[in-house]
Amino acid sequence: MSEIIDKTQCLIIGSGPAGYTAAIYAARADLKPMMYQGLQPGGQLTTTTEVENFPGYPEGSMGPEMMEDFKKQAERFEADIRWGMITEIDLSKRPFIAKADDGKTIEAETVIISTGATARWLGLPSESEYNGYGVSACATCDGYFYRGKDVVVVGGGDTAAEEATYLAKLCNKVYLVHRRDELRASKAMQKRVFNTKNIEVIWNYVPKEITGVTEGFAKRVTGVTLTNVLNGEERNVPIDGFFVAIGHKPNTELFTGQLKMDETGYLITQPDSTATNIPGVFAAGDVQDHVFRQAVTAAGTGCMAALEAERYLASLED
Repeated sequence: MSEIIDKTQCLIIGSGPAGYTAAIYAARADLKPMMYQGLQPGGQLTTTTEVENFPGYPEGSMGPEMMEDFKKQAERFEADIRWGMITEIDLSKRPFIAKADDGKTIEAETVIISTGATARWLGLPSESEYNGYGVSACATCDGYFYRGKDVVVVGGGDTAAEEATYLAKLCNKVYLVHRRDELRASKAMQKRVFNTKNIEVIWNYVPKEITGVTEGFAKRVTGVTLTNVLNGEERNVPIDGFFVAIGHKPNTELFTGQLKMDETGYLITQPDSTATNIPGVFAAGDVQDHVFRQAVTAAGTGCMAALEAERYLASLED
């Protein structure tokens, strides 16, 4: 019995703002795209509460609800959106061959990768408990909710320094907690931190537990217990927000050895393009963007990837 293969002009791997936007554009271009949503349908935005900075939502929107809107819009144009994930893919020749965890094999003329990136967390149980209720990995996304309040930023690299200085413009006090006695951030970023009056660096400490309260159906962070790595001394810091800034990990393991990546695993795309080093394969969203990492920029690159896939297919017919 011969193997049944599903065929598509455009396979989208991963969802979120980039993937769903790519699906909308590809479907409207009559590419009949097929999407496998991945382990976290809707991407990182589904772990957030209120999103206030995406255009077109003047009253804001809950992250999961916004991603459901994106999904419904793609389905309106008959995009084939499927539960599950792609577990194998061969990009060595066209058509590209992928295998999904539902047992199906897909033959694709083009591929759009929108598998995103995953924030690195500390691994504290309380970190998971209050994620979205005072715990965040994105100051640009959530800092606005902590205007005039006190927050902690954990980390010592450029990301942590950038998050701390950004939050310092909004918050009353920012505590930058680092496990060492010097920052890993660039000298320019360190200077910015040290010159910001409402940032206090807490050296040689690590978070032990985030504390909070439950009020009705809502939770909120009230403080953090820190442990000194040198002598074990504990310190309690009252705060309203807790920001983890120890980096992100792009979800690119599936493409190792096939697509060009930088030293941290982000897919490398051509300038002013979403094209990878393999013709017909495009990357959109956080999987190739380690600078902005915003929903609106991810959606923009999703649009670009779909348009580029359409143009690529058209060029084959010329």
